[in-house]
Amino acid sequence: MASIRRELVALIERGAIPHEQVARAVALSGLHPSGRAWGVFLDRLLLWLGTLSLASALLFLVAYNWADMGRWLRFGLVQAALVAAIGVYWWAEGRGPVDEGRADDGVVVNIVARAALTTASLLLGVLLALFGQVYQTGADPWQLFFFWAVLMLPWAVVARFDALWVLWLGLLNLSLLLYFRTWGGLFGSLFGGDAAALWGVFALNTVALAVWELAARRCRWLSTGWSTGLLALGSGIPLTLLMLMFILDEWADVSAALLIYPLWLAALYFIYRYWRPDLFMLAGGCLSVIVVVTTFFGRHLLWQGGAEGFLLLSLGVLSLGALAVFWLKRLHVEMSP
Repeated sequence: MASIRRELVALIERGAIPHEQVARAVALSGLHPSGRAWGVFLDRLLLWLGTLSLASALLFLVAYNWADMGRWLRFGLVQAALVAAIGVYWWAEGRGPVDEGRADDGVVVNIVARAALTTASLLLGVLLALFGQVYQTGADPWQLFFFWAVLMLPWAVVARFDALWVLWLGLLNLSLLLYFRTWGGLFGSLFGGDAAALWGVFALNTVALAVWELAARRCRWLSTGWSTGLLALGSGIPLTLLMLMFILDEWADVSAALLIYPLWLAALYFIYRYWRPDLFMLAGGCLSVIVVVTTFFGRHLLWQGGAEGFLLLSLGVLSLGALAVFWLKRLHVEMSP
């Protein structure tokens, strides 16, 4: 649908479609959803809202009635729901492709099976949290999310579902952040504190983004734009924060960011400008550069105070924003068919 919209906009801008025929071209292109399309959208929206509501309801039921429930009742409810979710998955998969949909690579997908396996993955985390709370194992919080990710990995492989993989990566990110918060550093004095956490998150998401992009060349169900956009944010935000730390001289052990940041920007430009054009990724790079440059000049211009520094900084932000918009608009025209 997005590609059809871009092609239609490009034809209208070039004047290939007369102005009086634009409305007819839009109607024939199928950009406006039909009644059946609205029905499918509402059906799947209610399915996913119901899935998340059931998993959350079980969690809050156990938490609210904790004092009135015995140990076996708590475990019984969660485990019964987990078995039921897996049973729904097997039942839905056994039905075969019954008007469920088709992935971009031609593989028939079953939305009900995916929703059931997602519910099972969420309930797995509830079960692990319940086990740790009941038996007071003394494990660190990061271990809960790490083992949750390890145990749900086979389900993510089986499901072939990008949202489940994003959930898995989110658990790894959370466990990594909690690990550095607990232990405070990595490899002795090389990295420490918040800087180590940011380096870890940056490395994890950058590797995940590279693997995701390469895998999407063969598995087209991974080629959804929102998932790669989230991974790019998970890679770019920590590195940008590390650059801000270096500029503001808050941590001396982040000087490596001065070397890695331009390399990351160059890789972002060449990959998403030539290899797989993506305007969102390039816009994110522009925003990161604007933030870093503004912080650098702000630290030096506002050091002594005064209205002149604020005026120059405002003009600089406006100029950088205008240049970014001008460049991105040119790229948008070039990327259009």
